[in-house]
Amino acid sequence: MNADELKNLQAPIKQKYREQPDVAIITLKAQGKVGEGISCKVETGKKIVEAGLHKATGGTGMLACSGDLLLEALVACAGVTLTAVATAISVNIKEGTVKAEGDLDFRGTLGVSKEAPVGFKNIRLSFILDTDASEEQMQSLAKLTERYCVVYQTLAKGVQVQSTFNKL
Repeated sequence: MNADELKNLQAPIKQKYREQPDVAIITLKAQGKVGEGISCKVETGKKIVEAGLHKATGGTGMLACSGDLLLEALVACAGVTLTAVATAISVNIKEGTVKAEGDLDFRGTLGVSKEAPVGFKNIRLSFILDTDASEEQMQSLAKLTERYCVVYQTLAKGVQVQSTFNKL
């Protein structure tokens, strides 16, 4: 896909959202089924992923760790956003790798230390690109990818999360 094809694809959608802003607000959903042992089967739309305890909390390492899934969602979103941005500004990326890594102190999630945070202390996102882009184009890629990546922005800015617990 080139920049013109992308613009032509998105133009009617953007126009509709300008004219009818309420139509642009869409609720994305995820669902999981509590599984055997300490696990949860999550439907991804493509296949079912079974999440469980990380090895550092007593897991076997055979099930997906939710922390890994969060980083994978960031990588996926950043990679898709990067390629869309590159296409839109006509930057050719011959090959690329997107990596995310984050540091966790498992004392927090295991309740060993109330001072240890539960969750990632920090996350590092990196892009290794084979491209002939100029330094200015690379700066634009970085700025626009960060600006338009949903998962990146959600993590960077934080979001209010509400939970409810109900009986069947």
